[in-house]
Amino acid sequence: MSFSDLKKKSSLGDLTSKLVKEVEKTNPQSNVDDRFWKPEVDKVGNGYAVLRFLPAPEGEDIPWAKMFSHAFQGPGGWYIENSLTTLQKPDPLGEYNRELWNSGTEEAKDQVRKQKRKLSFYTNVYVVKDPTNPENEGKVFLYKFGKKIFDKIMDVMQPEFEDEEAINPFDFWQGANFKLKIVRKDGYWNYDKSEFDNPSPLSETDEELESIWNKSYSLTAITAPDQFKDYETLKKRLNMVLGRNKRPVIDEPEAQTVHQRSVSEEEVLKKLEASYKESKAVPEETTTTDDFNKAISSDEDDDTLDYFAKLADS
Repeated sequence: MSFSDLKKKSSLGDLTSKLVKEVEKTNPQSNVDDRFWKPEVDKVGNGYAVLRFLPAPEGEDIPWAKMFSHAFQGPGGWYIENSLTTLQKPDPLGEYNRELWNSGTEEAKDQVRKQKRKLSFYTNVYVVKDPTNPENEGKVFLYKFGKKIFDKIMDVMQPEFEDEEAINPFDFWQGANFKLKIVRKDGYWNYDKSEFDNPSPLSETDEELESIWNKSYSLTAITAPDQFKDYETLKKRLNMVLGRNKRPVIDEPEAQTVHQRSVSEEEVLKKLEASYKESKAVPEETTTTDDFNKAISSDEDDDTLDYFAKLADS
């Protein structure tokens, strides 16, 4: 690089951005997980990349992992936890949300919506093109995404019309590149313009494909039991976040209001106690109320949860 080129590239913003990225790579205190690829957007809020979804890793059957989680702020702090409903097990917040919803008050239902589950998916991707960080190109990462992108995957796997040919986007030979297009809409990232390219092999040589496949990360490890806190630990955390450390926990009735709501805590907790045995066998999502199903699970994009996590750490 010549001195004149150096002068042309002199930019505080550009330099700062590059330095920050380098610090994140080397700082042992950083929360950045190098296994994950995450898109970036420009100042306007636009982002673009080309990814290839990879087959299931060796020894695993499904090319993605599914995780339910919660992220909300209460009087006692933030509750950012993986939900045990991911493992088809009773979850204290899931049970509490169901009881609040069944109380029938709009205030209780609003609280349920605030505390709802968030659905995220994880898969391995090969980065074909990353204009913002070209050093990522040709590498394998884990990619976390929300329901909107997952729906696009399902759309090509199960097309609606008979003149559309089904595609397995996770296939090395007959899959297709995914053109990730992000625009900012109403303050959030929007993926509506993202689309799959025409089917084509990721590589012409099996040797290269096998090399890429061998770099895949385990997906079953993401939802392994050790990634979840046990029921009692989650219940204690929930009580603290709800501001109940100085009052009985959620399974001990007391005639007080729930966060100054019109429905009494005693009423809610009696219902919770009555349905506890049933809830051990019935996952949160099996409730017969469609409106409740919609309220407890969010299809917001995955960057929302990351934003909450950053707020909690600040």
